[in-house]
Amino acid sequence: MVSKSKVLILTEKYGNGHIQVAKTLENECKKMGFKQVVVSELYKESHPLISKITKHLYIKSFSYGKRFYKIFYYGIDKMYNKRFMNLYYTLGQKKLKELIQTEKPDMIINTFPMMVVPEYRNKTGEVIPTFNVVTDFCLHKIWVHQHIDKYYVASENVKEKLVELGVSQNQVKITGIPIREQFEMANVKKEEVYQKYNLDPNKEIVLIMAGAHGVLKNVKYICESFVNQENLQVVIVCGNNTALMRKLEPFAVAHPKTIIPLGYVEKVDELFRIASCMITKPGGITLSEATALGVPVILYKPVPGQEQENALYFEEKRSAMIVNDYNEMKEVVIELLNNKKTLKEMKENIKQMHYPNSARAVLEDMIGEVFKQDVTERSRAKKAVKMRVGMS
Repeated sequence: MVSKSKVLILTEKYGNGHIQVAKTLENECKKMGFKQVVVSELYKESHPLISKITKHLYIKSFSYGKRFYKIFYYGIDKMYNKRFMNLYYTLGQKKLKELIQTEKPDMIINTFPMMVVPEYRNKTGEVIPTFNVVTDFCLHKIWVHQHIDKYYVASENVKEKLVELGVSQNQVKITGIPIREQFEMANVKKEEVYQKYNLDPNKEIVLIMAGAHGVLKNVKYICESFVNQENLQVVIVCGNNTALMRKLEPFAVAHPKTIIPLGYVEKVDELFRIASCMITKPGGITLSEATALGVPVILYKPVPGQEQENALYFEEKRSAMIVNDYNEMKEVVIELLNNKKTLKEMKENIKQMHYPNSARAVLEDMIGEVFKQDVTERSRAKKAVKMRVGMS
């Protein structure tokens, strides 16, 4: 069945998480031998200018428009059944129709909440099995539609919220969020990682994931607070954020054994493996990667919305700490690293939140769902034929 199946994966780059999950599923589809996999940034391809503007506003909202984003995220629930949402329901409709007619997919996977997909079924009556892979540890109502066949979620609390909204329990499966294959590997030697990045295995490693778009603010000041901590090495992954790299250069020159800024790191899982703790923003993908390798997280200044909901969930599970003021960061980190009992408990707690090989689990279940739908359709077709024969 797999060798004959075509998959359409729809996603969007509002942040990197949705795209990353789409790529992970694409790679797993290829490993499993699917006939064809098409990945589309539907809104970008349909409305490039609108897409560019809204993505820019989305990134800026993390810095300057938190109040606006809070109103949008929590307020959209109240507008969900209003006419305002009709525009969102039809966004990308023309491009979607073109993709379906050209590619003829056997199943559609959303890693971004696109209401145009189930609405296409609603309007045309054409049934293509459609699945949502929710990319956070919380649920926004915009993911929910009566014509989504199944939801794949990160945790029990997300499943419970879907059920509260009227989704059948059988339509929800807890699989975890699909993460890159490198985070699932077990045969990485830590001593080689220390050598590769010229790090001291006798010191605690504090990993800071700064984010390519600068969404983690005050990194310079956070690093400055650690410069005199000789028992620590602070590794900052700046990604493609060259402006941040330049800001950190003076600290790196003055304190080369304490402040270690890095650009884009291909095998970032290696740094996760040697980190005593990690300072990051609470994005669903980064948190999922942390669960895979048991890295306690310190979540800095979560933005109201999915970030804050993710952060509160991890704090509730005693696998993360939330810090809202960069002046408090040093004290929180030092206290955590000195309290080995708490650090060990956090490592164990976050590791228990991991669902291994999520991408494979998601796709195998989807295949089963598609097969069940095919059997049902064939059964209906046979009944229709018998009725026609009986009438004649």
